[in-house]
Formats: sequence, C-alpha cells, structure tokens
Amino acid sequence: MLIAILSFAALALILGLVLGFAAIYFKVEGDPVVEQIDKLLPQTQCGQCSFAGCRPYAEAIAANEVDINRCPPGGEATIHALADLLDREPVELDEECGVEAITTLAVIDEERCIGCTLCIQACPVDAILGAAKQMHTVISDECTGCDLCLEPCPVDCIDMVAEPLSTQNWGWQNPVLSQEPVP
Repeated sequence: MLIAILSFAALALILGLVLGFAAIYFKVEGDPVVEQIDKLLPQTQCGQCSFAGCRPYAEAIAANEVDINRCPPGGEATIHALADLLDREPVELDEECGVEAITTLAVIDEERCIGCTLCIQACPVDAILGAAKQMHTVISDECTGCDLCLEPCPVDCIDMVAEPLSTQNWGWQNPVLSQEPVP
C-alpha cells in the first residue's frame, strides 16, 4: 500500500514538473499592437463597429481586416490616435456604423422602474445594479453611454443624459468666426 502511494506521489511530481516546464517553454505572448489599439478604444462594448466588443475590433484592425474609422463612441479623437499609432492617414468616421455624439450616461427614473432586470442583462459593462422586482440604478463611473439598455426597457424609465462637465471631459470651445470683414 505504501509503495502504491509513493509511486503515485512520484508520478504526480514528475507530471507537475513537466507541465510547469511546458507552461514556461510554450508560453504565448499577446500581440503588443493589439494591446495598444485596445487601450485607445473607448471600451463601450457597444457593437456599433460590427464586432462583439472593443478587443475583437482591435484584433481586426491589427490584422488589417478593417479600417480604423468604425468606432462612433470614440469619434474623431480615437481615429486620429489610432492613425498616429499605426502610422496611417486618418479617415472620416464610417457613417454606416453611426455618428459621433456627445458622451451620455444612462439614468434610471427609479419611480417608474418595475425591476424587470432586462436592462441589467443588456448592459455590456455591468453598470446597472438592482434585483428582480426592485428598483435599479446606474453606476455612473461604469456607464459607457452605449444606449443598449434603452431598447429592452418595457416602461421607458431609462434616459440618456449628457455627461456632467468635469475636469476630465472639459475642453475649449471652438471660436465662432464672424463672416464680417475686419475694418
């Protein structure tokens, strides 16, 4: 009996060492370009680019399968950042994917919420909290403004509001040039 236990222990030790060596020797490194592209994307996971999320879109860009102009939430700023990273010419946003809009956040009217949990299931970033037959709320720091929670809501208690102005999203307004000649 003792010999059987010792032989199984020795076999487990040998196989563990072989697996440990294989894990180190055959380690697969991720593509650093894909990582850099993915960091530039807004991580809304909205699917407007026709991919399931930002990571698959980043992989397709790195493989030159799609152009860099398919992300409406990222807008022109993301297109220019991707163009700089990949040493490509910036192009206009693909209108088939959508149009660039101001950053919005989902807000749930808690008085009208019936607690159906359909919005929770639709949210790709888990920004909505709540329980069945209880009111729900949105974690504003997690919400990406993808609008995917609007359609499944049966009582239309979710509104998209402009993101509050803060030091993180504030920018200079473009000056309005007058058409009158200067004297």
